[in-house]
Amino acid sequence: MEVTEPGRISFGDPLSIDVDLEGIRRVDMHCHTDHSDAPVKVSDALREAERKNIGIAITDHNQVSGSILAIKSAPSTLVIPGIEVSALDGPHILIYFYQPGDLQAFYTTAIERKRQRSPYLAIRSSTQEILDQASGYACICSAAHPYGYLLFNKGIGRCVERMYLKEALISRFGALEVISGGMQRFENIRAVELADKYDLGITGGSDAHLLRDYGGVLTYAYSEDVEEFLDAVRKQQNFVIGKERNLMEKSLMGALIAPRYLPFLIPSIAIHYEQNVPRIKKFFLKKTGRWKNEP
Repeated sequence: MEVTEPGRISFGDPLSIDVDLEGIRRVDMHCHTDHSDAPVKVSDALREAERKNIGIAITDHNQVSGSILAIKSAPSTLVIPGIEVSALDGPHILIYFYQPGDLQAFYTTAIERKRQRSPYLAIRSSTQEILDQASGYACICSAAHPYGYLLFNKGIGRCVERMYLKEALISRFGALEVISGGMQRFENIRAVELADKYDLGITGGSDAHLLRDYGGVLTYAYSEDVEEFLDAVRKQQNFVIGKERNLMEKSLMGALIAPRYLPFLIPSIAIHYEQNVPRIKKFFLKKTGRWKNEP
């Protein structure tokens, strides 16, 4: 097992590592179901969580119905109310709520009417707008896969690094996802360094779209319920253990979720085009010295 930050962040298979779990709850804080782009039923996700003795946060793309259903269906399983919001300017934002009612209210007021024809891709709100709207609720905003994803700019770290977004936005987050199962090791290590630089909380999640990947990355905290667990994250009293998927596992996942995007192919292309126009503009502003990375 590789330890990056002593006592808080370790790389390895959390389900095979011997950890004294007395008083500790462990949660995969980034899971998807068929309520967005994964071929996983909520009932199957809950059974898998019970089998592996883990809690889960169902963080479907721009959707909360799977999370709400899981909370209602499994009172004995620790389910953290959550959502993954895709911002128009790039980053994916994981938002964890203390109360499911707040999750539903946030979705209804801030997300539902902003979704586009490709429902799993960017909504019509910027990162700053999403964070502003979330600030009215008891919740924790964690930047998903800060240096992801592949050729796309789906992480706050990558967007700032490429000067698409202002650096000041990073400090608006309460936490960073320091181990993401979909990233490469060096990208996760950079996320760890970014969280340390800004003194932010840490979360970890598998970004699972297949049942087999649930529990690949776990966040641990001494807690009895959602409130105590999220308080531990906020107070930086939690730790994360996890591993990245290999290329074959990532390829399998991609092949199995691709059909869920096919019905939205044309609007998906339009969204990616819309997202990249301002990025190209900022690239040229940077080259001409007219772009300043400041608040």
